[in-house]
Amino acid sequence: MSLTYVIPDIHGRYDLLSDALASIVARSPSEAGVIVTIGDYVDKGPDSKAVIDRLLAGVAPGWRLVTLKGNHDVMMVEALRDGAKMGSWIEEGGDATLASYGGNPADVPQTHIAWLDRLRLIYVDEQRVYVHAGVDPEIPLERQSETTLLCKRYPDGFSHGFGKLHVVHGHDNFPDGPLLYEGRTNLDTLAWKTGRLMVGIFDDERAGGPVDFIVVRGPPAGH
Repeated sequence: MSLTYVIPDIHGRYDLLSDALASIVARSPSEAGVIVTIGDYVDKGPDSKAVIDRLLAGVAPGWRLVTLKGNHDVMMVEALRDGAKMGSWIEEGGDATLASYGGNPADVPQTHIAWLDRLRLIYVDEQRVYVHAGVDPEIPLERQSETTLLCKRYPDGFSHGFGKLHVVHGHDNFPDGPLLYEGRTNLDTLAWKTGRLMVGIFDDERAGGPVDFIVVRGPPAGH
């Protein structure tokens, strides 16, 4: 069985990311698969720098790592390149990110900024669409706007995907999640604050939602 593992919004929680990657590899020691991280690596949590360093280091041999872009990753890049946007980024959790680099924007490595900037917006396989926030089901995938892919919020209870493809996303947090619908799965459980990260496991040969989960637990924010 070929599997894809999806890690949602990390927001600076290096502890949860590290444990998630270790748990994924330990679960399938003899058959590597695909790991998709669906963005928002920075802001709010304490260790954004360590999160990026960890992802830059890659995963175990044989595994494929697909890193997607989130709206907070865009905010960080824009703020570091345009001082006029620094204040709005700080208000959205950028202060925690800067603290992880020592507090000075000039100390953020250009390699980190460039990596965030180059992240892809969407990943599609035979069964599913993986994206940070969502897709417009009425518009072809190649014509989706960056704003939609990074910032869309589905109406409560919206159950459709994208045609026959199941949509896997985060962005719109639900602490008691994940939220599972016929056409889409929302994995964002506000992990940076709750300390509960849900890794979705998807069968590459089977349509629809996750076949299982890996639950990663750490201390809630402030503890």
